[in-house]
Amino acid sequence: MSSNEYMAALKLGKKCYQEATAKGEFPYLPVLENIVSDSDIAAVVPLGVIDIPLSRIVGTKTAGRTQAFAKNFMPLLAEKSEFAAKWSDLYDYQVEEGIQDPILVYEYMNRFYVQEGNKRVSVMKFLGAYSIHGDVIRMLPKKTDTPECRLYYEFLDFYETAHTCDVWFSREGSYARLLKLMGKKPGQAWDEDDRMIFNSAYSRFAKAYEKADLEAVNLNCSDVFLIYTEIFEYGVVSQQTEKEMARDIEKIREEVKLADSGNPVELVESPGEVEATSHKPLLLNWLLAGAIDPEQLQLGFLYTKTTETSGWTYSHELGRQHLNEIYKGRLVTRFYDNVDSDEQVEEAIEHAIADGCNLIFTTAPQMAGQSARLALLHPQVKIYNCSINLSYSSICTYYARMYEAKFLMGAIAAAMSKTGRLGYIADYPIYGTLANINAFALGARMIDPETKVYLEWSRTREAAARARLEEQGVRYISGEDVITPNRASREYGLYKIMDDGSLLNFATPICHWGKFYEQIVKLICKGSDEKDVTKGKKAVNYWWGMSADVIDVICSGEFPHGTHRLIEFLKSSIRAGSFHPFDGLIYSQNGVIRCSEGQSLSPEDIVSMNWLAENVVGRIPEYTEMSDEAKSLVRLQGVAGSNAAE
Repeated sequence: MSSNEYMAALKLGKKCYQEATAKGEFPYLPVLENIVSDSDIAAVVPLGVIDIPLSRIVGTKTAGRTQAFAKNFMPLLAEKSEFAAKWSDLYDYQVEEGIQDPILVYEYMNRFYVQEGNKRVSVMKFLGAYSIHGDVIRMLPKKTDTPECRLYYEFLDFYETAHTCDVWFSREGSYARLLKLMGKKPGQAWDEDDRMIFNSAYSRFAKAYEKADLEAVNLNCSDVFLIYTEIFEYGVVSQQTEKEMARDIEKIREEVKLADSGNPVELVESPGEVEATSHKPLLLNWLLAGAIDPEQLQLGFLYTKTTETSGWTYSHELGRQHLNEIYKGRLVTRFYDNVDSDEQVEEAIEHAIADGCNLIFTTAPQMAGQSARLALLHPQVKIYNCSINLSYSSICTYYARMYEAKFLMGAIAAAMSKTGRLGYIADYPIYGTLANINAFALGARMIDPETKVYLEWSRTREAAARARLEEQGVRYISGEDVITPNRASREYGLYKIMDDGSLLNFATPICHWGKFYEQIVKLICKGSDEKDVTKGKKAVNYWWGMSADVIDVICSGEFPHGTHRLIEFLKSSIRAGSFHPFDGLIYSQNGVIRCSEGQSLSPEDIVSMNWLAENVVGRIPEYTEMSDEAKSLVRLQGVAGSNAAE
């Protein structure tokens, strides 16, 4: 019987050899001694006996038996050879007893090269085994700044605590993301149960992945496992069967393609763009072809905190109420508040679906992951998430161009102040916030080129941002955009600290979420489908501003008529597209030119902005300086310099 199996293995070996030769590739096993020299090695470290995934065993240590195997470890020597007899004996032993003796291997850059045990590896690979025991000697490369070396040293940090070599990512930062998904901090040691559960889950996924035949050219099994785990959660993934994984891998094909293409986000800058580029009606199994009536829609809104404790939630609730007023009972809206954890997001979305909601708005970036996962599980439901620079193909995201209003606020502040010192209190260092700060600073500089904007953060461990600005002699301050009902104060919008300590408000930026939601509903009812435009290529973000009438600035009557006229002129110019806040020569704090004379920053440059303008006095806070409340959001959407893991 084993001779028949050898013939089958030999056939696989010859096929691999012929295919490699036809492509001009080396058809035999790679040899470690030909790949790396002693001068490339910083240290040799014995690891002892560990479990090695067979997929990571790629070659031999020396050239002795190289030509006995094709590059897939299948045999090439004749059926009547001594080699074939020994291979067949090993096959019989594995089937009857099980191979127990560990092979001797060298590991270099998380690839394994066999010193002793090539035939054992060949037999186990032929049988489709997942792993084999090996006595491993690690050849540690000297540190260089190449992407491959940086990635390998990320793996070494991961290995120090996990003691598993199953995963090998192709993109930097992935090991930290995996640990976060598992609920582990960097440096936190794994116990035996952790390793057993993880290795078992990953081996099941690897088998399901191989059968799925995904078309992601630049992503490997580990990369796809990370995407899969982000969507379906590690607690669920660790309990799934191979069959369940195979089923759910099919659901994330579009997400994998999106990740493989670099997670591009299609920024739709006005409702008119959607209508102009839509060619098909919105058909998501729950809408009829062509235009539909609003009465077919039931809308669910998920809020963090409550309308009393969060100004952000309060502003979205005003948007929901606006829909009720506009449609006067023709559509149904519901809200679900205090949705703060992943578990609460899942529960609230399931609750909304059970209540009959077929269109759900999750109003915070930290809800994006669960929104994407539940959208895949419930394809009959349309889910939108309020975030910027997050890439999912299963949901649509939306965000407002608040920086347009902030530019006007900066111009007003500089026109009113006589000291050239303005204050700006920001909350979280996430994408979008930096654009708001810089737009305010550039608006101020347009009026007074010598103006400095003093930046403070309200979500750090050291609060009292306003007090710190007062100590620096700053009297005109841009504070929170909306009032929080249960702690209402005048510290919102642009205000001045008077000599007696009282506050005088001059202007406030407005994001009219009601108009935003109204236009999304209108697009849906017209049958416009943003997914048909870019499906499988880019994620879609509705990124609307003054031109869509969802952003405005409300001004007090307390400032001069001439200033009011200037602001109205700028507002009309931004709305018409004839003026852009990020036009012309712009320097960052470190003297780097971010925009050249006669140029404008692209939308992609704005949403991914991670620098501060030259006239901003302050810095982006480090992760460790932030409040506990801020850290979860910063981990998800933090800009470079602030998104380090704890």
